[in-house]
Amino acid sequence: MRNFLGVVVAMMLSGCGGQMGEGVTSEQQAGAAEGLSLTRGAESASGRFSHGGVEVLFSSRQVEPGVFRLEVRHSGMTLTGLVDTANGVSSLDGFAEDSGQDTQMLDGDRELLTALYAALNAELPAGTALSPELKYLRRAVGLWAEHPGSVQLQRTVMGEQGRGYTMLCSYAKCNSSYTGSCSTYNWYSYAKHDCQHGGFDLAKNQQIAQLGDHGTCSGDELYLNSSGSWVCGEPDHLSRPKVRGNCFGRCGGGCGGDTQYTVDATNHDGCVRNGHALASAYCDDQFTSASDDELFASDCY
Repeated sequence: MRNFLGVVVAMMLSGCGGQMGEGVTSEQQAGAAEGLSLTRGAESASGRFSHGGVEVLFSSRQVEPGVFRLEVRHSGMTLTGLVDTANGVSSLDGFAEDSGQDTQMLDGDRELLTALYAALNAELPAGTALSPELKYLRRAVGLWAEHPGSVQLQRTVMGEQGRGYTMLCSYAKCNSSYTGSCSTYNWYSYAKHDCQHGGFDLAKNQQIAQLGDHGTCSGDELYLNSSGSWVCGEPDHLSRPKVRGNCFGRCGGGCGGDTQYTVDATNHDGCVRNGHALASAYCDDQFTSASDDELFASDCY
């Protein structure tokens, strides 16, 4: 753990350094029942999650007012820290349990954490009904589920509204509602990224988005093609296409978890949904910019 701004700030997340299942014995895999088991206590929560024969252990507890210690462990890797919500500071770290060496998030880790995130979303409510220790656990899991392998696990995340993140709650509405289908759209211009094609100002690196929980198609979004027809899927560097669906601009993957819509989360969506994979190094800067949004931004509803 590290002392940061007078507060011990640490977060322990345990993942696998190789593909999912590496470091887990066949007996452990065979004995792990599929699904989520959650135990709640006073200002604490812990549980187990099994997916594809691999078990995850996790916990969250408040150790000081507004300071939460989180732990997620699987397949021989550990990340440690705490989230200080009062000061908007978190310290993230990751290493292999057996050697203490730095490691990185790989496809198997993201797959497993994405499944855990979905299970937490199905089990837990959104908004103020959720206790803070579970809220920050779920937010951290959602953040790590999208963590690129090319971004260091050991880093400090700081968030401050108006400087670290900018809310876009009003743009997530259509027909005066955050959810439901749209008869008229409330477009946000633009979702931007930079990559091998060019910078943020390049039209092919921009999308005009309807933010919010307004439908999906086969688990994906829709975009308006050059013929004026809505197409299910993600555009690949078209010139400023209009896009909607799959909770564009929301922190975390898809439509799960909390209900935060921010500029940086919108730009991250605009990168990974515009011809780039989730773990693409071209989207690293958007991911790091959106990290404080996911951990600290308030819910829109």
